[in-house]
Amino acid sequence: MRFVADLHIHSKYSRACSRDCDLEHLTWWARRKGISLVGTGDFTHPAWYDHLTENLVEAGPGLFRLREDLDREIDRTLPPSLAAAPVRFMLSVEISTIYKRDGHTRKVHHLVYMPDLESAARFNARMARIGNIGSDGRPILGLDSRDLLETTLECGGYLVPAHVWTPWFAVLGSKSGFDAVADCYADLAGHVFAVETGLSSDPDMNRRVSSLDGYRLVSNSDAHSPPALGREATVFDTDLDYYAVRRALETGEGFGGTLEFFPEEGKYHVDGHRKCGVRMEPEETLAHNGICPVCAKPLTVGVLSRVEELADRDVPAPAGGFTSLVPLPEVVGEILGVGPKSKKVLAQVDKLTAALGPELVILRDVPVDDIAAHSPLLAEAVARLRRGEVVRDSGYDGEYGVIRVFEPGELTRRAASLALFDAEPAAPAEPARAPRKAPAQSAAEAPPPVAAPAPVGGSLLDGLDPEQRAAAAVEGGPLLIIAGPGTGKTRTLTHRIADLVTSRGVPASSCLAITFTRRAAEEMAERLAALAPEHAAGLTIATFHSLGVLVLREHHAAVGLSASFGVADPDRQLEVARTLVADGKAAKALVEARDERYLAALREQDLVDFDDLISLPLELLEGSPELVAAYRDRWRWVSVDEYQDVDEQQYRLLRLLAPPDGDLTAIGDPDQAIYRFRGADVGFFLRFREDFPTARVVHLTRNYRSSAAVVRGALEVIAPSSLVPGRELTPMVDHGDAAIGVHHAASEAAEAAFVARTVEQVLGGASFHAFDSGRVSSDGTRGLGFSDFAVLYRTDRQSRALVEALTRSGLPFQKRSHDRLAGRPGVARIAHEVGHAPGGTVLERVRAVAGDDHTAYELLKPLAAECGADVERFRAELALGVEVDTWDPRADRISLLTLHASKGLEFPVVFVVGCEDGLLPMRWPGDDDADAVDEERRLLFVGMTRAQRHLFLSHTTARPRSPFLAPLESFEQVGEARPRRRRKGTQLSLL
Repeated sequence: MRFVADLHIHSKYSRACSRDCDLEHLTWWARRKGISLVGTGDFTHPAWYDHLTENLVEAGPGLFRLREDLDREIDRTLPPSLAAAPVRFMLSVEISTIYKRDGHTRKVHHLVYMPDLESAARFNARMARIGNIGSDGRPILGLDSRDLLETTLECGGYLVPAHVWTPWFAVLGSKSGFDAVADCYADLAGHVFAVETGLSSDPDMNRRVSSLDGYRLVSNSDAHSPPALGREATVFDTDLDYYAVRRALETGEGFGGTLEFFPEEGKYHVDGHRKCGVRMEPEETLAHNGICPVCAKPLTVGVLSRVEELADRDVPAPAGGFTSLVPLPEVVGEILGVGPKSKKVLAQVDKLTAALGPELVILRDVPVDDIAAHSPLLAEAVARLRRGEVVRDSGYDGEYGVIRVFEPGELTRRAASLALFDAEPAAPAEPARAPRKAPAQSAAEAPPPVAAPAPVGGSLLDGLDPEQRAAAAVEGGPLLIIAGPGTGKTRTLTHRIADLVTSRGVPASSCLAITFTRRAAEEMAERLAALAPEHAAGLTIATFHSLGVLVLREHHAAVGLSASFGVADPDRQLEVARTLVADGKAAKALVEARDERYLAALREQDLVDFDDLISLPLELLEGSPELVAAYRDRWRWVSVDEYQDVDEQQYRLLRLLAPPDGDLTAIGDPDQAIYRFRGADVGFFLRFREDFPTARVVHLTRNYRSSAAVVRGALEVIAPSSLVPGRELTPMVDHGDAAIGVHHAASEAAEAAFVARTVEQVLGGASFHAFDSGRVSSDGTRGLGFSDFAVLYRTDRQSRALVEALTRSGLPFQKRSHDRLAGRPGVARIAHEVGHAPGGTVLERVRAVAGDDHTAYELLKPLAAECGADVERFRAELALGVEVDTWDPRADRISLLTLHASKGLEFPVVFVVGCEDGLLPMRWPGDDDADAVDEERRLLFVGMTRAQRHLFLSHTTARPRSPFLAPLESFEQVGEARPRRRRKGTQLSLL
């Protein structure tokens, strides 16, 4: 059976697509066009998946048709020449992946096909762990193309790279692709057997590139509205089933070629700048070195130039099997001198298809004499079209080209003697396509950060800068290292420890390194394992709490515990307290007060809580000078990271472990002391030289993280209350002309929209819609992925507007918080039980706790929202019974997190939102504590210095602007302060 297939379309749930993109309209237009097989598009979108499930029925292996009652209704609206033609659907979706690989930002679109709804549902559940699949029918995911292919194969489907030459979003695109399809899919490249050539190229162009010889070249419409179906399509001569189509693509048997646009009509065929009205052929582009002669910025390099760049054949190998066409409404519109969507054109096409059959049949097969009976001019146009005799006006930089069948003025002459159709001649008019104007963005294209020098020579210290080396080389005794942000604090400390054990004869067992978080401890251990692999196993690297566990394990009997005592998490603590009081609030109060009855109940169950992990070892040591001496003898070299964050008990513990003249190294920055709310006291850092009178002090002032503008701005912000006299910080990396942007928004929602819009601009666009709408018009900053963006805020409540804006924009994100389960004991309980139950699916593991599926879903739903996850994922997982998982570790996502949670992290692009008096600084009624305000200033300093390339600070009209921004008056204001009437092409000025 010979049939036409269009396997790349979109539903009404895709951005910038017609509301008529539903199954009924798609079926009606497929019959009118003469298309037998249509992709469903968008099956990952929850609402569209439900629509497919409800309205499609199986019709042959791996294919579907419209429900019988709906199909009959459509037949009644069509003439006999079109009614009852079979239309089948194949499950399809276009996935946009944006990620970093080999130092470049990759933006690649893919077509994924599945043989049944169950396979599609499994795929959807997997994709929901990567990002938000519910905001756009063409989801944007931070996933490597290779990993997307792997998941597709695991779910039983196949993948075809979409519109492979498109500059911005394609596997071979000039802006963000690869030089070969195989490079994109790495070790799984052998599973790709077809590529979609796109509207701006044809098979002859593609066959100039020999690396494409092993792929079937397919074409599809990428229709955003039903009338666009079939503008490009693929012909098959197989049984009408999924597996036969797949075999034809794999083997070539039954593959009948393609129906093509003339490639010049594609909107990225040649090079140019739409906003400047500049269009160039490849040789002209080379002569101008790829620079626009109007604005002096890089041109958008089109498909023709990209093919020339990769071509290794002067004469294409015979591609054969394709026909270039112009859609029938465009031909009729040219004859009538009106647009192809006009009522006059639609009426004529209705008459033609009723009399002669589907549009594609008229263009390809109906005898010219039969067409001439309706319109001699149309007959002449079709004859020329079949011979390829057309006038070509090439598209460029997102602007469609124009293909004409008649020479300028020719229709005017012919109209005098020939009727256009069965109507009076219409005044000829040539469609004008004026370039749309869009102001250029000024995002800086900065080189990647330059790392601190790598070790060379015979000593581990040779690769350090002079300040780092001076600190790491101190022989012994107390040492205080004041390390500004981005100055290589962890690098200096780990090199010092590694040098002690490898070059200075210090036994590894004598070294104790303490930090505050498990992540920091793991990072330190990894670095030391690389620097001193033969000694790393003997080092003790711990957090304060894991150090407490070690001491208690060794001396458990002294505090009435067994050797296998447990550590109670918050849920277990409440359980223990509830054995003493029934009321939940009263139980929580017992825990918070560390009531003696509660502590006794813990001990009865052989448990300690987190506070015990510090207080009990402290009691042991303070009551036993012999034990103190033993530990001092065991760990003669003690190093403490983030010393500014110690609290009173941790300070006392350290003083016991390290004598005043001992070999204690403390490293940190008092201007980054931000944890007073949990008991930390920067005063202990400031009195270090009093506690250790012989201490050496070394400053690290060379910043290897941030741009010069970020460093300058951060220093100006911290200056009024800096705890480091003469604070210095010198930028050591070149990020070009990157600056700090300050934005004033009309509301919290507008501020969040600014964040989403600016992410797209800095990223150089995350979708075609970003370019078509004028929001983005350049490459942005190259080499970025979603995980390179962070949005920081003072309170968790501020994240709500951000979650909504990013979800609306289809941008993948994760919400990271220390307290994500706070105030949700039911959710915490479910999550705890699910997380610790052995094996099983979500359905099985939650049912035992929640009682039924509905209750489990309702309890998990707020947790999903708190975590920035797609709540549909939970519904899908519960329904399908798939394995429990939160986020796929391969996913690349924007980070949303509090300023406190950002400590120790760094990102190329940082937004700090809510820079308002009352939020930053946070002010409580009646609280005029100057120390608290100083710490809030330090909190902003920490947030600002997380940024490497770009930093945006924003505030709204809801509160007065933060006084901390006063020193930044000279920095660039970006965006608009209040809503204005929408203008086409309005765009932010970026860095």
